[in-house]
Amino acid sequence: MKFSELKDMDVSELFASLRDLDFQDVGSWPAFAKGLVALLVFALALFLGYKFSIIALNEELESAEQKEVALLKQLEVKAERAYNLEDYRAQLEDMEETFGSLLKRLPRDTEVPGLLEDISHTGIGSGLEFNRIELGKESKKEFYAELPIQIAVKGEYHGFGSFVSSVAALPRIVTLHDFHVRPAGKESRGGEEVALMMNISAKTYRYAGNEQSGNSQ
Repeated sequence: MKFSELKDMDVSELFASLRDLDFQDVGSWPAFAKGLVALLVFALALFLGYKFSIIALNEELESAEQKEVALLKQLEVKAERAYNLEDYRAQLEDMEETFGSLLKRLPRDTEVPGLLEDISHTGIGSGLEFNRIELGKESKKEFYAELPIQIAVKGEYHGFGSFVSSVAALPRIVTLHDFHVRPAGKESRGGEEVALMMNISAKTYRYAGNEQSGNSQ
């Protein structure tokens, strides 16, 4: 059957001719039937190619776009860091200078007795009487060591406040902890009644590097 003859056939005749096709003998099919099957095969090939190739490529493209966005964000962060690099360096220098000044305020082993003497003078200057001031056992931390100092003094509230403020103002770092104030009983000193006793735990700190530098001196 030629395509010119196909024009003269109605739809019912066309479907009837398709139903009469022998699938065991494809070679005997008319040209229009072969063309129709070829068209269907081509359409099926396009569909499968789109499904298994183009869709997969679209997924890869979407993944690549997401990676691109993440990389652009990383680039933005790094560019900002590079832009502020000089500011970071200046801040680092300031931090190193501050850290160095703090280290200088940490007493070395040879300076601890002098520190105890300064604390004693500070307490006496605040009108307090020392019952005890002694250095405890050193406790080593990651890069520094804590040196506890147990203090027991007698006096009045105003003297306690003056003492605490004066210790905080010492050139060496001293922190005060565990305040405990109780009545001391009726006693007299210089004609004045002493009614309170304060126990306090002080801590000073020693930089671990001081031990090495002290040994090298």
